[in-house]
Amino acid sequence: MRILFWGTPEFAVPSLRALDDEGFDVVAVVTQPDRPAGRGRRPRASQVKSVALDLGIDVLDPERPKGPEVLDRIRALEPDISVVVAYGHILGLDVLAVPSMGSINVHASLLPELRGAAPINWAIARGHEKTGVTIMRMVKEMDAGAIIHQVEEPILSDETASELTVRLSELGAEALVEALALISAGAANEREQDHAAATFAPKIDRETARIDWNRPGLEISRHVRAMDEVPGAWSTLAGEPLKLFRPRVESWIGPSGAPGTILSVDAGLLVAAGTGAVGFAELQPAGGRRMSAADWLRGNHLAVGERLV
Repeated sequence: MRILFWGTPEFAVPSLRALDDEGFDVVAVVTQPDRPAGRGRRPRASQVKSVALDLGIDVLDPERPKGPEVLDRIRALEPDISVVVAYGHILGLDVLAVPSMGSINVHASLLPELRGAAPINWAIARGHEKTGVTIMRMVKEMDAGAIIHQVEEPILSDETASELTVRLSELGAEALVEALALISAGAANEREQDHAAATFAPKIDRETARIDWNRPGLEISRHVRAMDEVPGAWSTLAGEPLKLFRPRVESWIGPSGAPGTILSVDAGLLVAAGTGAVGFAELQPAGGRRMSAADWLRGNHLAVGERLV
């Protein structure tokens, strides 16, 4: 089976490595072009590109996955199947149709729940107790193709999106290998999704990540865990942005205040919510690094009663 692999971020790396480890014939990798990164804004290869080159796999990195030149290049590879894992661009029907066995995708949710760009983040933000990975056929509509293989995974009570992403990337790699084995053997029992049951997980941006202190403490805690590590949940303090991490819902019996009011700085940062309070073990000031809240507070004299907005 000749596989054309499409992927860009770290989430896709375990799947690429699993294909290589299992002896699949990966004829090439398609990834996004090098992008400026770091303080020097020097071009940096995607995680998938770096791994592919280390494995000796040819890499294609078009600016967009469309046009005659791109189609000619992938047709020349004569792939049997395309495997797409967090590539970052929507593939057109002409691209999906190139492989003789079609195109499949590794998606980090239990479809039809959480179709879209950010299923891991929204699974945590919405308080789901479980999620998983789905291997599905790719069709014109986003994340709407037939399910080939699906594996459930619990979401831990204090788990962040960053941590869950690592677990699901490994689970997705295992599920992908299993799905390809089923397809190769002609034993895949593909089933159509219940489109009426679909929910959606739109892209996360900086404004989405802003904390609404009027919400209950539990919802704020989920939101902060869901935004970790990028873009990072944030608020403003004295007009400056402040990212907050490692939340814990607290009961508070002392003097309270409006949502966003700092209630205590004795053992980290404790902030009033719409109901209850939320403590934060880590934070990141504007232009600074992520650090423990206790360390930051030692050098910044906050007073109880100041307010995050």
